[in-house]
Amino acid sequence: HACLVLFGPHWGAAVRLGLMNRTKGDEEEYWNSSKFKAFTFDDEDDELSQLKESKRAVNSLRDFVDDDDDDDLERVSWSGEPVGSISWSIKETAGNSGSTHEGREQLKSRNSFSYAQLPKPTSTYSLSSFFRGRTRPGSFQSLSDALSDTPAKSYAPELGRPKGEYRDYSNEWSPSDTVRRLRKGKVCSLERFRSLQDKLQLLEEAVSMHDGNVITAVLIFLKRTLSKEILFRELEVRQVALRHFIHFLKEIGDQKLLLDLFRFLDRTEELALSQYREHLNIQDPEKRKEFLKTCIGLPFSAEDSAHIQDHYTLLERQIIIEANDRHLESAGQTEIFRKHPRKASILNMPLVTTLFYSCFYHYTEPEGTFSSPINLKKTFKIPDKQYVLTALAARAKLRAWHDVDALFTTKNWLGYTKKRAPIGFHRVVEILHKNSAPVQILQEYVNLVEDVDTKLNLATKFKCHDVVIDTCRDLKDRQQLLAYRSKVDKGSAEEEKIDTILSSSQIRWKN
Repeated sequence: HACLVLFGPHWGAAVRLGLMNRTKGDEEEYWNSSKFKAFTFDDEDDELSQLKESKRAVNSLRDFVDDDDDDDLERVSWSGEPVGSISWSIKETAGNSGSTHEGREQLKSRNSFSYAQLPKPTSTYSLSSFFRGRTRPGSFQSLSDALSDTPAKSYAPELGRPKGEYRDYSNEWSPSDTVRRLRKGKVCSLERFRSLQDKLQLLEEAVSMHDGNVITAVLIFLKRTLSKEILFRELEVRQVALRHFIHFLKEIGDQKLLLDLFRFLDRTEELALSQYREHLNIQDPEKRKEFLKTCIGLPFSAEDSAHIQDHYTLLERQIIIEANDRHLESAGQTEIFRKHPRKASILNMPLVTTLFYSCFYHYTEPEGTFSSPINLKKTFKIPDKQYVLTALAARAKLRAWHDVDALFTTKNWLGYTKKRAPIGFHRVVEILHKNSAPVQILQEYVNLVEDVDTKLNLATKFKCHDVVIDTCRDLKDRQQLLAYRSKVDKGSAEEEKIDTILSSSQIRWKN
């Protein structure tokens, strides 16, 4: 038989003795049956033989496998691990490359890898090099070298990670640990704190950290998990947390809960003020007016109650003025509305804006009308300075200089007229110049400025030449007048006036 030639003479004789009594058919069935396997002369077991055969089949290069592979596969390392195992291969590679700093860095970067990213064995790699972690000179790579060629990044878990890193999703954190982690910006669940005692301890730890974000995070958790009565009761004795909670409710606009909190704390003025703020959410003017009317009876202080009353009265006036002016504008019969169409509605505007609007469109109306500026001044007790400043801006914008002059003209008890400006004539000059008032108008009001230096500065700035020349003459300041002569146009009336004053022998110059 061919098998006797392959396996040697001794075993062939033994086999022949065992088959002497078999018939030819039995013998063929014995050798050809899939139930029986031929013996090998190596001392390896069947599994190791299959591994060796698989190795040779994958590489398809029989000559690349040493004859002494059998001995290597049966060795073990000092740690008791088989030499052919993957873990031994990694350690062996680390040991060989540990002599240099570069090798150590590469080993750290390859400490974890995914088996799905290992390159498929080709003719470039030998199976023995994969299992034994060594290379053949000039041809093959070790397992560590093969991994270094893999471009993909490894995402296998680190074996040396401490257990504490995996406690984020457990129930092991104490209130103090949880607060510290929240302060560091780490995610941790507060749901494990179920008892009232644990929740209050968590709040106290957050307050002791003096971190507003952590306190707010804990308060949001308590707001969701506690009833209003219990939450308000506990916050009442914790003023720091209470202030944070009130601010949080104001920021998110939870007016209902805020009002309930103020009622519980018996803070009547804050309760009234919070309820008054609700008018900001009402867009319809009539509904807002009715709401403000209900706010008048709220427990405000005396000063605040007066403001609420004024707000209601102002909105009531604005509704009347807006309806009337809209009708006049649409009719097109009023000159002021034709020349200067309205750019916006007067509704919900501040008092100063309403006064400017009234001075612009209704300046000449009698005091008895709601839109009269004088009526507004008396009704809302507007100070003289505020009224004059607003009226001046409105009439100067319309270039109504006669109204501007009348605004500052007063009569004394003897019937003499005098110009008086509660805001100071220097401000009057600036407003007039801003609205492009003529030079004659500017010079009139610059001359009314009492301070000489301020008068000279304004006159020089706005080119009121006559005021500068007359002031220098009154001051008998020849040098300043000569200096100003160079600033006026040559051959102008101002230059002739300066030359006349300089040549006068009646003036005793001080310089």
